[in-house]
Amino acid sequence: MASSPRWNGPQRRIGLTGGIASGKSTVAHWLAEQGLPVLDADVYAREALAPGSQGARSVLERYGDAVRAQGTEFTAAVIDRSALGRIVFLAPPERQWLEQLVHPLVRERFTRKLAALSAAPAVVLVIPLLFEAGLDSLCSEVWVVDCDPDQQLQRLMARDHLSAEAAKTRIDAQWPLERKRALADRVLNNQGNLSALKSQMEQLLNTP
Repeated sequence: MASSPRWNGPQRRIGLTGGIASGKSTVAHWLAEQGLPVLDADVYAREALAPGSQGARSVLERYGDAVRAQGTEFTAAVIDRSALGRIVFLAPPERQWLEQLVHPLVRERFTRKLAALSAAPAVVLVIPLLFEAGLDSLCSEVWVVDCDPDQQLQRLMARDHLSAEAAKTRIDAQWPLERKRALADRVLNNQGNLSALKSQMEQLLNTP
C-alpha cells in the first residue's frame, strides 16, 4: 500500500507515527513544549468509546458481559478496555471490526480540530495507525519514530506490564517499522538516549 498524497496548504501539519512503544509520546510532549498544538488520535479513540457513547454501546452489543466493566449496571455502556484489548489483539477480524467503528469517528474529530486551529502556523497529529488508517492525507509531512525491534518489545513489556507473547501480539497488529520508515518523510532514530533524540527533533522542527 502506497502512502496517500500529502495535505497541501499554508499550515504545517506534522503527522507523528511509529510503532507501539517506539517513543511517540516523548516526541509529542517535546513538540507541545515548543508551543505546537498536539492532536492525539488515542485521545479521540478513547472518547469514541467513552461511557454512554454510541461507540461503547455498539461494542457492548457485540461482546456483552465479556467487555462490560465490573460493577456497572447492565444498562450502563462502560467498557473494560483491557478485556476488549485481549479480544481484538487475538482475533484480527474483531480488531478490523473495532477499527471500522472507531476510525471514522477519529477522522471526524481531527477534521473539526484542524478547522478550529486553521490559523496556527503548525499542528502535530499523533496517530499510531496513521498509514494503516489512511490518515496521512491529513498531514503535510510524516515523522516516524523508529527504534530497534528488541527495544520496542522490552519497552512495551515494561510500560504495559505484558508478557513477551502478549507484547509481540500487539506489535504484530501494526505495520512493521520498516514499512512505515519507507513511507515517512522524516525518521527519528530513538535507539539512543533522550539527548540524541532531542537533537534530531530540533533539527527536523527547524527544517521547513
